[in-house]
Amino acid sequence: MSLSQNVETVLGCGAPFEQARTVLFGAPYDSTTSYRPGTRFGSRAIRQESFGMETYSPYQDKDLEGSAVMDSGDLELPFGAPEDALAPIEARAGEILRAGKRPFLLGGEHLVTLGAVRAAAKAHPDLCIVHFDAHADLRDDYLGTRLSHACVLRRCWELTGDGRIFQFGIRSGDRAEFEWGKRHVSTRRFTLDGLEETLELLRGKPVYLTVDLDVLDPSVFPGTGTPEPGGVSFDALRRAATLVCSRAQVVACDLNELSPPYDPSGISTMAACKLLREMLLALPGNLL
Repeated sequence: MSLSQNVETVLGCGAPFEQARTVLFGAPYDSTTSYRPGTRFGSRAIRQESFGMETYSPYQDKDLEGSAVMDSGDLELPFGAPEDALAPIEARAGEILRAGKRPFLLGGEHLVTLGAVRAAAKAHPDLCIVHFDAHADLRDDYLGTRLSHACVLRRCWELTGDGRIFQFGIRSGDRAEFEWGKRHVSTRRFTLDGLEETLELLRGKPVYLTVDLDVLDPSVFPGTGTPEPGGVSFDALRRAATLVCSRAQVVACDLNELSPPYDPSGISTMAACKLLREMLLALPGNLL
């Protein structure tokens, strides 16, 4: 196995590969960002700022200290052509999946999800996707390119087909996206309501969980490239994400779209760190 422990790791995520159930890796890429770039710094900021957080969660009465989670560090990705960046993401996720472990991707812009979903769909042909986001991301192309963070869920749909993508918190997109989505995916607008019913439908099915952090209201999470007022609270997202992690058969997941330069206070980065901790603690098999 080529993976070895990263020198600087997310707090509490220092397990060796052989003992790990979940393997973190970063994808510092934002070349298709349509508004404000900076998400390429997201995974590094999470890693560095996690040391201002406790490993213990009073929400779950669990502790990441000594967990079966490995942080394998950031990939080195080329800028520019998105397909050249997606290939190593897919390769890293595939390597982790083939070893019987769960990849957890830290973005980066939302397009990076496509690389991990490609690997997960190869390992699990009946893969379903739970998607938290402010944006539908269902455009067939954006300014002429089909590989964009504005198109990522449309590209994922090409892998899963109808009825296997479930979106929550969506409050932005063009009319054509919403009309297309009515025929092909399940979309809950504005809120995270209906998640429990969705998880019942997904019982026993492999799930990819993708969390675009701009689903949060920018009043509590300004550090993102495409902020959309009217989002959910941190606690609502924490509850929803940990519900999916604890109840669904999550085979792979990600957090993306943290852009640290737009929040010099660091509050957005710490929110991402805390959500990451809660998700890791809720995923089965991560505690020794």
